Amino acid sequence: MRSTYSKEEKSWMMYDWGHSAYSIVISTAVFPLFYKAAAEGAGVNAADSTAYLGYAVAVSTFILAMLGPILGTIADYQGFKKSFFAFFSLLGVTATALLTFIPHDNWQLLLAGYMLIAIGSAGSNVFYDAFLVDVTDDSRMNKVSARGFAIGYIGSTIPFMISIAVILLAQQEVLPISVTAASRIAFFITAVWWGIFTLPMLYNVRQTHYMKREPRIVANSFRSLIDTLKQIRRHRTIFLFLLAYFFYIDGVGTIITMSTAYGTDLGIGSTDLLIILFVTQVVAAPFAILYGRLADRFSGKTMLYVGISVYIVVCIYAYFMKSTFDFWVLAMLVATSQGGIQALSRAYFARLVPKENANRFFGFYNIFDKFASILGPLLVGLTAQLTGNTSIGVFSLIILFVIGLVLLMRVPGPEAEQKAGLGGAPAGKSGVLN
Repeated sequence: MRSTYSKEEKSWMMYDWGHSAYSIVISTAVFPLFYKAAAEGAGVNAADSTAYLGYAVAVSTFILAMLGPILGTIADYQGFKKSFFAFFSLLGVTATALLTFIPHDNWQLLLAGYMLIAIGSAGSNVFYDAFLVDVTDDSRMNKVSARGFAIGYIGSTIPFMISIAVILLAQQEVLPISVTAASRIAFFITAVWWGIFTLPMLYNVRQTHYMKREPRIVANSFRSLIDTLKQIRRHRTIFLFLLAYFFYIDGVGTIITMSTAYGTDLGIGSTDLLIILFVTQVVAAPFAILYGRLADRFSGKTMLYVGISVYIVVCIYAYFMKSTFDFWVLAMLVATSQGGIQALSRAYFARLVPKENANRFFGFYNIFDKFASILGPLLVGLTAQLTGNTSIGVFSLIILFVIGLVLLMRVPGPEAEQKAGLGGAPAGKSGVLN
Protein backbone atom coordinates (compact mmCIF):
# COMPACT_ATOMS: atom_id res chain seq x y z
CA MET A 1 0.00 0.00 0.00
CA ARG A 2 1.49 3.34 -1.02
CA SER A 3 2.13 5.87 1.74
CA THR A 4 1.70 9.05 -0.31
CA TYR A 5 -1.59 10.51 -1.47
CA SER A 6 -2.58 11.07 -5.09
CA LYS A 7 -3.63 14.48 -6.43
CA GLU A 8 -7.23 13.28 -6.53
CA GLU A 9 -7.13 12.07 -2.93
CA LYS A 10 -5.57 15.33 -1.72
CA SER A 11 -8.09 17.43 -3.66
CA TRP A 12 -10.96 15.40 -2.21
CA MET A 13 -9.60 15.90 1.33
CA MET A 14 -9.21 19.65 0.82
CA TYR A 15 -12.96 20.04 0.43
CA ASP A 16 -13.34 18.87 4.03
CA TRP A 17 -10.65 21.41 5.00
CA GLY A 18 -12.79 24.19 3.51
CA HIS A 19 -16.31 22.98 4.18
CA SER A 20 -15.76 22.23 7.87
CA ALA A 21 -15.55 25.97 8.52
CA TYR A 22 -19.32 26.01 7.95
CA SER A 23 -19.85 23.33 10.57
CA ILE A 24 -18.21 25.25 13.38
CA VAL A 25 -18.79 28.93 12.47
CA ILE A 26 -22.31 28.74 10.98
CA SER A 27 -23.82 25.60 12.44
CA THR A 28 -22.32 25.59 15.94
CA ALA A 29 -20.70 28.80 17.18
CA VAL A 30 -21.28 32.23 15.59
CA PHE A 31 -24.54 32.13 13.63
CA PRO A 32 -26.76 30.72 16.43
CA LEU A 33 -25.66 33.54 18.75
CA PHE A 34 -26.05 36.13 15.96
CA TYR A 35 -29.55 34.87 15.10
CA LYS A 36 -30.66 34.69 18.74
CA ALA A 37 -29.55 38.29 19.29
CA ALA A 38 -31.40 39.40 16.15
CA ALA A 39 -34.60 37.62 17.17
CA GLU A 40 -34.41 38.98 20.71
CA GLY A 41 -33.88 42.49 19.33
CA ALA A 42 -37.03 42.06 17.24
CA GLY A 43 -39.05 41.15 20.34
CA VAL A 44 -39.13 37.35 19.86
CA ASN A 45 -38.85 35.51 23.18
CA ALA A 46 -36.04 33.00 23.72
CA ALA A 47 -38.21 29.88 23.58
CA ASP A 48 -39.86 30.92 20.31
CA SER A 49 -36.59 31.90 18.62
CA THR A 50 -35.06 28.54 19.55
CA ALA A 51 -38.14 26.74 18.26
CA TYR A 52 -38.00 28.64 14.94
CA LEU A 53 -34.34 27.69 14.52
CA GLY A 54 -35.27 24.08 15.21
CA TYR A 55 -38.02 24.24 12.59
CA ALA A 56 -35.59 25.66 10.05
CA VAL A 57 -33.15 22.82 10.70
CA ALA A 58 -35.95 20.26 10.48
CA VAL A 59 -37.32 21.62 7.18
CA SER A 60 -33.92 21.82 5.49
CA THR A 61 -33.07 18.33 6.78
CA PHE A 62 -36.32 16.92 5.42
CA ILE A 63 -35.81 18.54 2.01
CA LEU A 64 -32.33 17.05 1.64
CA ALA A 65 -33.38 13.67 2.99
CA MET A 66 -36.07 13.47 0.33
CA LEU A 67 -33.95 14.83 -2.53
CA GLY A 68 -30.80 12.85 -1.72
CA PRO A 69 -31.73 9.45 -3.19
CA ILE A 70 -33.43 11.01 -6.24
CA LEU A 71 -30.51 13.27 -7.14
CA GLY A 72 -28.08 10.51 -6.22
CA THR A 73 -29.74 8.15 -8.67
CA ILE A 74 -29.51 10.72 -11.48
CA ALA A 75 -25.88 11.44 -10.52
CA ASP A 76 -24.96 7.80 -11.16
CA TYR A 77 -25.13 8.61 -14.87
CA GLN A 78 -21.99 9.85 -16.60
CA GLY A 79 -21.15 13.49 -15.92
CA PHE A 80 -23.86 14.40 -13.40
CA LYS A 81 -22.07 13.83 -10.08
CA LYS A 82 -19.66 16.74 -10.49
CA SER A 83 -22.46 19.08 -11.65
CA PHE A 84 -24.63 18.33 -8.61
CA PHE A 85 -21.67 18.69 -6.27
CA ALA A 86 -20.77 22.06 -7.83
CA PHE A 87 -24.36 23.32 -7.61
CA PHE A 88 -24.85 22.53 -3.92
CA SER A 89 -21.37 23.77 -2.99
CA LEU A 90 -22.01 27.06 -4.79
CA LEU A 91 -25.40 27.36 -3.10
CA GLY A 92 -23.84 26.93 0.33
CA VAL A 93 -20.94 29.31 -0.30
CA THR A 94 -23.14 32.00 -1.88
CA ALA A 95 -25.79 31.84 0.86
CA THR A 96 -23.06 32.09 3.52
CA ALA A 97 -21.64 35.18 1.84
CA LEU A 98 -25.13 36.72 1.59
CA LEU A 99 -25.51 36.54 5.39
CA THR A 100 -23.08 39.44 5.42
CA PHE A 101 -25.69 41.71 3.82
CA ILE A 102 -28.90 40.65 5.61
CA PRO A 103 -30.16 43.37 8.01
CA HIS A 104 -29.57 42.33 11.61
CA ASP A 105 -33.20 42.98 12.60
CA ASN A 106 -34.57 40.68 9.88
CA TRP A 107 -34.40 37.38 11.75
CA GLN A 108 -36.79 35.71 9.29
CA LEU A 109 -34.44 36.38 6.39
CA LEU A 110 -31.52 35.16 8.49
CA LEU A 111 -33.36 31.86 9.01
CA ALA A 112 -34.11 31.59 5.29
CA GLY A 113 -30.42 32.14 4.52
CA TYR A 114 -29.45 29.55 7.10
CA MET A 115 -31.77 27.00 5.50
CA LEU A 116 -30.18 27.59 2.09
CA ILE A 117 -26.70 27.15 3.59
CA ALA A 118 -27.76 23.93 5.33
CA ILE A 119 -29.21 22.56 2.09
CA GLY A 120 -26.05 23.50 0.18
CA SER A 121 -23.83 21.94 2.82
CA ALA A 122 -25.74 18.68 3.19
CA GLY A 123 -26.37 18.41 -0.55
CA SER A 124 -22.72 18.81 -1.46
CA ASN A 125 -21.78 16.24 1.19
CA VAL A 126 -23.97 13.57 -0.44
CA PHE A 127 -21.87 13.75 -3.61
CA TYR A 128 -18.62 14.48 -1.79
CA ASP A 129 -18.98 11.27 0.22
CA ALA A 130 -19.90 9.34 -2.93
CA PHE A 131 -16.75 10.64 -4.68
CA LEU A 132 -14.71 8.55 -2.24
CA VAL A 133 -15.15 5.56 -4.57
CA ASP A 134 -13.73 7.62 -7.46
CA VAL A 135 -10.61 9.02 -5.79
CA THR A 136 -9.25 5.87 -4.15
CA ASP A 137 -9.59 2.09 -3.97
CA ASP A 138 -11.03 -0.20 -1.31
CA SER A 139 -7.67 -0.84 0.36
CA ARG A 140 -7.14 2.88 1.06
CA MET A 141 -10.67 4.01 1.93
CA ASN A 142 -10.21 3.86 5.72
CA LYS A 143 -7.00 5.88 5.51
CA VAL A 144 -8.27 8.48 3.02
CA SER A 145 -11.68 8.93 4.67
CA ALA A 146 -10.15 9.32 8.14
CA ARG A 147 -7.54 11.80 6.92
CA GLY A 148 -10.30 13.81 5.25
CA PHE A 149 -12.06 14.17 8.59
CA ALA A 150 -8.78 15.02 10.33
CA ILE A 151 -7.94 17.72 7.80
CA GLY A 152 -11.46 19.05 8.20
CA TYR A 153 -11.00 19.45 11.95
CA ILE A 154 -7.70 21.27 11.47
CA GLY A 155 -8.98 23.43 8.63
CA SER A 156 -12.08 24.50 10.55
CA THR A 157 -10.02 25.91 13.42
CA ILE A 158 -8.26 28.53 11.26
CA PRO A 159 -11.30 30.61 10.14
CA PHE A 160 -12.88 29.90 13.54
CA MET A 161 -9.91 31.41 15.40
CA ILE A 162 -9.81 34.41 13.06
CA SER A 163 -13.57 34.94 13.44
CA ILE A 164 -13.54 34.66 17.23
CA ALA A 165 -10.54 36.99 17.42
CA VAL A 166 -12.36 39.62 15.37
CA ILE A 167 -15.51 39.30 17.50
CA LEU A 168 -13.63 39.46 20.81
CA LEU A 169 -11.58 42.45 19.68
CA ALA A 170 -14.79 44.18 18.63
CA GLN A 171 -16.35 43.41 22.04
CA GLN A 172 -13.33 44.95 23.79
CA GLU A 173 -13.46 47.95 21.40
CA VAL A 174 -9.94 47.25 20.19
CA LEU A 175 -11.40 47.18 16.68
CA PRO A 176 -13.60 50.17 15.80
CA ILE A 177 -16.53 48.00 14.67
CA SER A 178 -19.65 46.60 16.31
CA VAL A 179 -20.03 42.98 17.34
CA THR A 180 -22.72 42.69 14.65
CA ALA A 181 -20.24 43.83 11.99
CA ALA A 182 -17.61 41.47 13.40
CA SER A 183 -20.04 38.55 13.11
CA ARG A 184 -20.74 39.51 9.49
CA ILE A 185 -17.00 39.47 8.84
CA ALA A 186 -16.93 35.94 10.29
CA PHE A 187 -19.62 34.86 7.82
CA PHE A 188 -17.68 36.36 4.91
CA ILE A 189 -14.43 34.69 6.04
CA THR A 190 -16.26 31.34 6.19
CA ALA A 191 -17.70 31.77 2.70
CA VAL A 192 -14.30 32.65 1.20
CA TRP A 193 -12.57 29.76 3.02
CA TRP A 194 -15.23 27.28 1.91
CA GLY A 195 -15.19 28.54 -1.67
CA ILE A 196 -11.41 28.60 -2.18
CA PHE A 197 -10.88 25.05 -0.93
CA THR A 198 -13.72 23.73 -3.06
CA LEU A 199 -11.72 24.56 -6.20
CA PRO A 200 -9.22 21.64 -6.03
CA MET A 201 -12.14 19.22 -5.86
CA LEU A 202 -13.79 20.83 -8.88
CA TYR A 203 -10.62 20.90 -10.97
CA ASN A 204 -8.89 17.62 -10.08
CA VAL A 205 -11.53 15.03 -9.14
CA ARG A 206 -13.42 13.11 -11.79
CA GLN A 207 -16.25 10.62 -11.77
CA THR A 208 -14.58 7.34 -12.72
CA HIS A 209 -17.48 5.02 -11.86
CA TYR A 210 -20.77 5.68 -13.63
CA MET A 211 -23.54 4.31 -15.80
CA LYS A 212 -23.66 5.30 -19.44
CA ARG A 213 -26.20 7.97 -20.30
CA GLU A 214 -29.45 6.80 -21.84
CA PRO A 215 -32.71 8.36 -23.04
CA ARG A 216 -35.26 9.51 -20.43
CA ILE A 217 -32.72 9.74 -17.62
CA VAL A 218 -35.17 11.20 -15.08
CA ALA A 219 -37.83 8.54 -15.66
CA ASN A 220 -35.23 5.79 -15.62
CA SER A 221 -33.72 7.26 -12.43
CA PHE A 222 -37.02 6.88 -10.59
CA ARG A 223 -37.22 3.25 -11.73
CA SER A 224 -33.61 2.77 -10.61
CA LEU A 225 -34.47 4.35 -7.26
CA ILE A 226 -37.17 1.72 -6.72
CA ASP A 227 -34.70 -0.98 -7.74
CA THR A 228 -32.20 0.38 -5.22
CA LEU A 229 -34.81 0.20 -2.45
CA LYS A 230 -35.37 -3.43 -3.37
CA GLN A 231 -31.61 -4.05 -3.37
CA ILE A 232 -31.22 -2.53 0.08
CA ARG A 233 -33.99 -4.73 1.42
CA ARG A 234 -32.68 -7.81 -0.39
CA HIS A 235 -29.03 -7.43 0.59
CA ARG A 236 -28.85 -8.08 4.29
CA THR A 237 -25.40 -6.50 4.75
CA ILE A 238 -26.32 -3.04 3.49
CA PHE A 239 -29.71 -3.05 5.23
CA LEU A 240 -28.27 -4.11 8.59
CA PHE A 241 -25.40 -1.65 8.36
CA LEU A 242 -27.75 1.27 7.60
CA LEU A 243 -29.96 0.22 10.50
CA ALA A 244 -26.98 0.00 12.89
CA TYR A 245 -25.64 3.31 11.55
CA PHE A 246 -29.01 4.97 12.12
CA PHE A 247 -28.85 4.25 15.85
CA TYR A 248 -25.22 4.86 16.74
CA ILE A 249 -24.76 7.93 14.51
CA ASP A 250 -27.91 9.38 16.10
CA GLY A 251 -26.13 9.23 19.46
CA VAL A 252 -22.96 10.74 18.01
CA GLY A 253 -24.82 13.59 16.32
CA THR A 254 -26.92 14.36 19.40
CA ILE A 255 -23.88 14.66 21.64
CA ILE A 256 -22.14 16.94 19.12
CA THR A 257 -25.09 19.25 18.42
CA MET A 258 -26.31 19.54 22.01
CA SER A 259 -22.92 19.90 23.68
CA THR A 260 -23.37 23.65 24.16
CA ALA A 261 -26.65 23.05 25.99
CA TYR A 262 -24.98 20.54 28.32
CA GLY A 263 -22.23 23.01 29.14
CA THR A 264 -24.64 25.87 29.71
CA ASP A 265 -26.69 23.76 32.12
CA LEU A 266 -23.49 23.09 34.08
CA GLY A 267 -22.94 26.83 34.39
CA ILE A 268 -19.97 27.01 32.00
CA GLY A 269 -19.53 30.47 30.46
CA SER A 270 -19.71 31.11 26.72
CA THR A 271 -15.99 31.94 26.46
CA ASP A 272 -15.02 28.69 28.19
CA LEU A 273 -17.39 26.77 25.94
CA LEU A 274 -15.75 28.25 22.84
CA ILE A 275 -12.30 27.29 24.17
CA ILE A 276 -13.45 23.73 24.88
CA LEU A 277 -15.01 23.53 21.41
CA PHE A 278 -11.76 24.71 19.83
CA VAL A 279 -9.61 22.24 21.79
CA THR A 280 -12.02 19.43 20.88
CA GLN A 281 -11.51 20.18 17.19
CA VAL A 282 -7.72 20.15 17.59
CA VAL A 283 -7.66 16.88 19.55
CA ALA A 284 -10.12 15.19 17.17
CA ALA A 285 -7.80 15.61 14.14
CA PRO A 286 -4.95 13.23 15.12
CA PHE A 287 -7.40 10.72 16.56
CA ALA A 288 -9.29 10.58 13.27
CA ILE A 289 -6.02 9.70 11.50
CA LEU A 290 -5.24 7.14 14.22
CA TYR A 291 -8.60 5.46 13.69
CA GLY A 292 -7.86 5.16 9.98
CA ARG A 293 -4.47 3.56 10.60
CA LEU A 294 -5.78 1.17 13.23
CA ALA A 295 -8.65 0.22 10.91
CA ASP A 296 -6.12 -0.90 8.30
CA ARG A 297 -4.47 -3.05 10.94
CA PHE A 298 -7.46 -4.43 12.87
CA SER A 299 -10.34 -3.80 10.37
CA GLY A 300 -12.78 -0.94 10.09
CA LYS A 301 -15.51 -2.88 11.85
CA THR A 302 -13.32 -3.50 14.90
CA MET A 303 -12.56 0.21 15.19
CA LEU A 304 -16.26 1.02 14.86
CA TYR A 305 -16.79 -1.23 17.88
CA VAL A 306 -14.11 0.78 19.71
CA GLY A 307 -15.71 4.10 18.77
CA ILE A 308 -19.18 3.02 19.88
CA SER A 309 -17.73 1.67 23.14
CA VAL A 310 -16.06 5.03 23.84
CA TYR A 311 -19.40 6.76 23.37
CA ILE A 312 -21.05 4.31 25.79
CA VAL A 313 -18.39 5.36 28.33
CA VAL A 314 -19.21 9.01 27.53
CA CYS A 315 -22.89 8.40 28.30
CA ILE A 316 -22.05 6.70 31.61
CA TYR A 317 -19.59 9.47 32.58
CA ALA A 318 -22.21 12.11 31.74
CA TYR A 319 -24.45 10.69 34.46
CA PHE A 320 -21.87 11.72 37.08
CA MET A 321 -20.97 15.04 35.42
CA LYS A 322 -21.06 17.94 37.89
CA SER A 323 -18.23 20.40 37.13
CA THR A 324 -16.34 22.20 34.37
CA PHE A 325 -13.55 19.65 34.77
CA ASP A 326 -16.06 16.85 34.14
CA PHE A 327 -17.17 18.62 30.97
CA TRP A 328 -13.55 18.86 29.82
CA VAL A 329 -13.10 15.12 30.37
CA LEU A 330 -16.32 14.42 28.48
CA ALA A 331 -15.29 16.67 25.58
CA MET A 332 -11.88 15.02 25.26
CA LEU A 333 -13.43 11.55 25.27
CA VAL A 334 -15.75 12.64 22.47
CA ALA A 335 -12.79 14.15 20.59
CA THR A 336 -10.99 10.80 20.56
CA SER A 337 -13.73 9.11 18.56
CA GLN A 338 -16.15 11.51 16.85
CA GLY A 339 -14.10 11.87 13.66
CA GLY A 340 -12.98 8.26 13.57
CA ILE A 341 -16.45 6.77 13.88
CA GLN A 342 -17.83 9.03 11.14
CA ALA A 343 -14.89 8.49 8.79
CA LEU A 344 -14.85 4.71 9.15
CA SER A 345 -18.64 4.50 8.73
CA ARG A 346 -18.31 6.36 5.42
CA ALA A 347 -15.45 4.13 4.27
CA TYR A 348 -17.17 0.91 5.39
CA PHE A 349 -20.34 1.83 3.49
CA ALA A 350 -18.36 2.87 0.40
CA ARG A 351 -16.81 -0.60 0.26
CA LEU A 352 -20.21 -2.25 0.56
CA VAL A 353 -21.97 -0.53 -2.33
CA PRO A 354 -21.47 -1.06 -6.08
CA LYS A 355 -19.16 1.69 -7.33
CA GLU A 356 -21.18 2.72 -10.39
CA ASN A 357 -24.29 3.18 -8.17
CA ALA A 358 -22.51 4.86 -5.26
CA ASN A 359 -24.48 8.12 -5.53
CA ARG A 360 -27.91 6.59 -5.09
CA PHE A 361 -26.72 4.45 -2.17
CA PHE A 362 -25.10 7.46 -0.51
CA GLY A 363 -28.41 9.25 -1.01
CA PHE A 364 -29.99 6.66 1.29
CA TYR A 365 -26.98 6.87 3.60
CA ASN A 366 -27.78 10.59 3.82
CA ILE A 367 -31.41 9.83 4.69
CA PHE A 368 -30.39 7.62 7.60
CA ASP A 369 -27.86 10.24 8.69
CA LYS A 370 -30.38 13.08 8.60
CA PHE A 371 -33.35 11.33 10.15
CA ALA A 372 -31.05 9.96 12.82
CA SER A 373 -30.87 13.53 14.15
CA ILE A 374 -34.48 13.28 15.33
CA LEU A 375 -34.59 10.37 17.77
CA GLY A 376 -31.57 11.31 19.91
CA PRO A 377 -32.54 14.92 20.71
CA LEU A 378 -36.10 13.75 21.41
CA LEU A 379 -34.83 11.07 23.79
CA VAL A 380 -32.53 13.53 25.61
CA GLY A 381 -35.21 16.21 25.77
CA LEU A 382 -37.91 13.95 27.17
CA THR A 383 -35.58 12.29 29.68
CA ALA A 384 -34.09 15.59 30.84
CA GLN A 385 -37.54 17.17 31.14
CA LEU A 386 -39.02 14.24 33.09
CA THR A 387 -36.06 14.00 35.46
CA GLY A 388 -35.02 17.65 35.55
CA ASN A 389 -31.42 16.55 34.95
CA THR A 390 -29.53 17.06 31.68
CA SER A 391 -26.90 14.50 32.67
CA ILE A 392 -29.56 11.79 32.86
CA GLY A 393 -30.71 12.93 29.43
CA VAL A 394 -27.24 12.29 28.03
CA PHE A 395 -27.07 8.97 29.85
CA SER A 396 -30.26 7.87 28.07
CA LEU A 397 -28.36 7.94 24.75
CA ILE A 398 -26.63 4.73 25.84
CA ILE A 399 -29.72 2.95 24.51
CA LEU A 400 -28.96 4.09 20.96
CA PHE A 401 -25.30 3.06 21.13
CA VAL A 402 -26.09 -0.39 22.54
CA ILE A 403 -28.70 -1.04 19.82
CA GLY A 404 -26.28 0.17 17.15
CA LEU A 405 -23.49 -2.01 18.53
CA VAL A 406 -25.66 -5.14 18.62
CA LEU A 407 -26.88 -4.57 15.05
CA LEU A 408 -23.36 -3.87 13.79
CA MET A 409 -22.18 -7.18 15.22
CA ARG A 410 -24.64 -8.88 12.89
CA VAL A 411 -23.34 -7.10 9.77
CA PRO A 412 -21.13 -9.26 7.51
CA GLY A 413 -17.93 -7.67 6.19
CA PRO A 414 -17.72 -5.91 2.81
CA GLU A 415 -16.06 -8.98 1.30
CA ALA A 416 -19.12 -11.09 2.07
CA GLU A 417 -21.39 -8.62 0.31
CA GLN A 418 -19.15 -8.47 -2.74
CA LYS A 419 -19.15 -12.26 -2.97
CA ALA A 420 -22.94 -12.09 -2.90
CA GLY A 421 -22.78 -10.10 -6.10
CA LEU A 422 -23.59 -6.55 -5.03
CA GLY A 423 -20.15 -4.92 -4.76
CA GLY A 424 -18.13 -3.92 -7.79
CA ALA A 425 -19.09 -2.71 -11.23
CA PRO A 426 -20.69 -5.07 -13.76
CA ALA A 427 -18.97 -5.33 -17.08
CA GLY A 428 -19.89 -2.59 -19.47
CA LYS A 429 -21.49 -0.44 -16.79
CA SER A 430 -18.63 1.73 -15.61
CA GLY A 431 -15.81 3.65 -17.12
CA VAL A 432 -13.65 6.75 -16.93
CA LEU A 433 -15.05 10.19 -17.50
CA ASN A 434 -12.67 12.18 -19.63
